[in-house]
Amino acid sequence: MSVPVIIDCDTGVDDALALLFAVRHPGLDLRAVTCVAGNTDVDGVVRNTLTVLEQAGAPDIPVARGAERPLIEPARSAPVHGADGMGDLGLPVPRRRPVDVDAVTLLHRAILGSPRPVTLIPTAPLTNIALLLRTHPEVTRNIERIVFMGGAVATGNATPVAEFNVWHDPEAAAVLLTAGVPITMYGLDVFTQVVVPSADVHRLRASEEPGTRLAGELLAHRPAHPGEAPEAEEAGGLGDAGAVCAVVDPAGIGTRLLPVEVSLAPGPTRGQTVVDRRPRPGEAEHHEGAREQALVDVALDVDVERFVKLYLATVERG
Repeated sequence: MSVPVIIDCDTGVDDALALLFAVRHPGLDLRAVTCVAGNTDVDGVVRNTLTVLEQAGAPDIPVARGAERPLIEPARSAPVHGADGMGDLGLPVPRRRPVDVDAVTLLHRAILGSPRPVTLIPTAPLTNIALLLRTHPEVTRNIERIVFMGGAVATGNATPVAEFNVWHDPEAAAVLLTAGVPITMYGLDVFTQVVVPSADVHRLRASEEPGTRLAGELLAHRPAHPGEAPEAEEAGGLGDAGAVCAVVDPAGIGTRLLPVEVSLAPGPTRGQTVVDRRPRPGEAEHHEGAREQALVDVALDVDVERFVKLYLATVERG
């Protein structure tokens, strides 16, 4: 049976890659998509999401507009995705329209209305998810797992230690960790490793099928090594799409159940996901007592070739 999933996104280039995969994989039942400010403003995210679903030939999946700013911070977009959030590819204005309810309402309905527990896949700042958990905590009874793209064990991208999605709304990420359901963190440590070779990107771009071709154009906008010109058509990173691959094929990542907390204090560590990999407690715990931290399945390794083959086979289904 297909896995019922809901994607909460800030479409963006790599969120778009994730959506293309989700609507084409036969093992996934994409029941709803909710939008939040992040890579671009929330109205741009809604537009981009509808455009991707249209280009992919997806069924009429409900899409809802969500939070236009983080819980506390102002909204801060990611210029790497271009002025329109989609690599400035000049995509057509979508004919589809969002549903007439907000993202939290759609999440609530879609989760509790699913005949089987839902896997929630946030690939964006976690504002919508935090609002959902605080407004409707009863939804957790029908959530199988949350697999979120966010955080980092080692190096950040928004700051030296903080990944963009968590940095954009650290308080929301902290709420997510208290959800009380199994959580997998697909962070930058694996995010940056999954790269589609240049020859495959060329093949996708040459496709006559709109969704497949769009995947190639998006990958060409995501050079594997930051600083390379997109027009060079070098290998492209899957980014957020790897988190959806991990739902389909969880054996493709190596995880460890580890304590994780989000740094909320002002200053250079704000938004850092502090992952405790120590084999035993240290002096701080000895002197101050242990602190309660969420246990999260943290992705530390990924089978790159396995995920690339999975992604290509799926998006080229047409």
